[in-house]
Amino acid sequence: MPLARVALYQKGISIYISPNTNDNPEWQDTIKHIAIEGHVFFINSDMIINKSDYPVDRLHANEEIAKLDDHVCRGGSCIVDPYGHYLTQPVWDQKTIIYADLPMEEVPQSKMEMDAIGHYSRPDVLDLHVNDK
Repeated sequence: MPLARVALYQKGISIYISPNTNDNPEWQDTIKHIAIEGHVFFINSDMIINKSDYPVDRLHANEEIAKLDDHVCRGGSCIVDPYGHYLTQPVWDQKTIIYADLPMEEVPQSKMEMDAIGHYSRPDVLDLHVNDK
């Protein structure tokens, strides 16, 4: 949702938190891109879901559940800095809490490379209107 991200960037966010179920390598590339694009710390909170977590006795999808791999979602939670570097490596196949000190001075420093809502935003050509209701 690129436009939604731009709306957040325009509000001046410094930390972007994303709970999700994307446990593929491509998602790791995407979160690094978003961290660089928005000059934000990206906290990727990925879920761990095992086939055994589904309440088979209460769902009417037993055939679908039977076809799932044992590890439905492997996780991949991590923290990325505004330059796209891991502050914590992705955590796979285990439930844990990750911690990192966030050097907040990196947020304005990183904008010296490219600022998508600042000097690179081209307000003479582009304008995003957001309904904040």
